[in-house]
Amino acid sequence: MPACTIISRCPYEGLLSSKTWIHSRPVNTSHLSNVGSLKFITHWVAAVSLATGIAATTTSAPAAEVALKQVAQGFTAPIALAPLTDGTGRLLIVDQVGTVSVLNKDGSVGDKLFLDLREKLTELKKGFDERGLLSVVLHPRFKDNGKVYAAYSAPLRAGATAGWDHTMNISEFKAHDNDRASVDAATERVLLRVDKPYFNHNCGRIAFGPDGYLYIGVGDGGGANGMDGPADKAAGHVAKGNSQDMNQLLGKILRIDVNKTEGDKAYAIPSDNPFAKGGGRPEIFASGLRNTWGISFDRGGKKELFAAEVGQASWEEINIIVKGANYGWPRREGFVCFDGKNPSKPPADCPNVDDDGKPFTNPIIAYKNFNRFPKDPEARGTSVTGGYVYRGKAFPQLQGKYVFGDWSKAFVKADGVIYVASRPASGTGVWTMEPLALAGFPNGQIGTYVWAFGEDEDGELYVFTNTTNALIGKNGKVWKLTPM
Repeated sequence: MPACTIISRCPYEGLLSSKTWIHSRPVNTSHLSNVGSLKFITHWVAAVSLATGIAATTTSAPAAEVALKQVAQGFTAPIALAPLTDGTGRLLIVDQVGTVSVLNKDGSVGDKLFLDLREKLTELKKGFDERGLLSVVLHPRFKDNGKVYAAYSAPLRAGATAGWDHTMNISEFKAHDNDRASVDAATERVLLRVDKPYFNHNCGRIAFGPDGYLYIGVGDGGGANGMDGPADKAAGHVAKGNSQDMNQLLGKILRIDVNKTEGDKAYAIPSDNPFAKGGGRPEIFASGLRNTWGISFDRGGKKELFAAEVGQASWEEINIIVKGANYGWPRREGFVCFDGKNPSKPPADCPNVDDDGKPFTNPIIAYKNFNRFPKDPEARGTSVTGGYVYRGKAFPQLQGKYVFGDWSKAFVKADGVIYVASRPASGTGVWTMEPLALAGFPNGQIGTYVWAFGEDEDGELYVFTNTTNALIGKNGKVWKLTPM
C-alpha cells in the first residue's frame, strides 16, 4: 500500500476513525432568507440529516436512459475540455501532463498539438500528483483575438519562500492568426503567480464568467488538515488557516479582468470585488475553500458558479460560489466543525461566522467520505469531482440538474461514480443527489477513476477517466453522455 498521508485525493490523508458521531451545532441559514417558516424547517432538517448520516438527501437511481460513449483515448490524465470556438465543432482536450490536443468532430485526435507546456512545468511525480497543466480556457472573443488562458504548475519562482514546492502561473497565450488550432507558447504573458508550499491542493481551475471576468480557483496550499505538520520543511499555513487569511490568495476563488491592466498588474481588478477598496487582496471573490476540484458556470438559469470542494477525509461538498462568501475551511468541513489538530474528533461547537462576524455559507451538498465512514451506507466516495449543470438537448430529464462525480470509492481501486443532483423545489437549500443510471452501470459506478468533466458548445457533457491514480501511461479516455 503506497504511503500517501498528505494527498488530498488519497483516502489515507489524515486517516480518521470510523466512529459515527452526531453534531448538534445549529446550521447557518442566512442563505435561506425569503423562505417560509415551514420550508425553512424542512430544509434545516434536511441539512442536519445530511450532517448526521440520515438519508434525507439521497434517492434511488431511475432506469438508465443515458449511455457513455467513448470518443477519444490515449491520454495520460485528461483534466479539462474547451470548445474550439471557430465554427468547426472541434474540442480541445487538456492533459494534466502538459499538452492540449485537438479532438476533431469525427472523433479523431489531431496529429498537431494545440498547446505544449511540458517544458514549462515543474517536474511531476511518476505516481499520483495534483500538479501539472490544470486548466485551459479560450477568451470569450477568441475567434477575433486568438487569446488563450492556462493555469499550470511551474518551478518555484525566484524570490519565493525557500522550501516551498512550486509556483502556479495563470498565463495568457495567443493562437496563430492563420491557424486558430495552434498556439505559440512563446507568446506567453504571465498574468498572476501564486506560490504553493506543497504539491497538493492546487485547484488551478479557471473559467470565464457571464460578466466577462476570469475566475480562478486556488487551493489552500496543501499538506493536510489546513495546517503544517511537524516534519514539514517550511511553514506553509498561517495559524488560522490560509483560507481564512484575506491577505493571501491561497484557499480562494479569484476574479480578475484580463482585458485591462492596472498599475503594475497585468490585469485589472473588477470594481465590485469584495476587497477592491482594501481590507484584503483585491483579487479575492470568495474564500474559505480547501481544494476545489472543478468549477463551472451554469449557462442557463441564474448563471451560478458551482465548485466541488474536496474534503479532508470526512465530507465532500458542492458549493454555489457567491461574491464575498466564506465557506468555512478549515473551521468546518461540510456542515460540521473541524479541528486540524484533532481531525478525528470534531469539536462539539465552533464559530459559524468569519473574523468579521459574517456567517459562513453552507454547501448545497455534503456527503460522507468512505475514509471516515467505511461501513456507513450514506458514504458516497472519497473525493468529489466537479461537473456541470446540464443545459444540452439530448436529455430533457437532466435539464437544470448538476452532473458530477466522485473520483473513486477507494484510492487503490478504480471505482469512480457519476452522480446527478437536483435543486429543491423552493430553489434554495440542500440539494438531493443520486447515482446517474448509465447503460451497463445502473448505480453510476463506471469502474475507473473519474478525473474530470467537460462541456461542449451545445451543453452536452463529457467524462474524463483514467484506469490508474498516477500520471503515467496512456490510459486516459474521454467519454460523452449520449442517449440510449
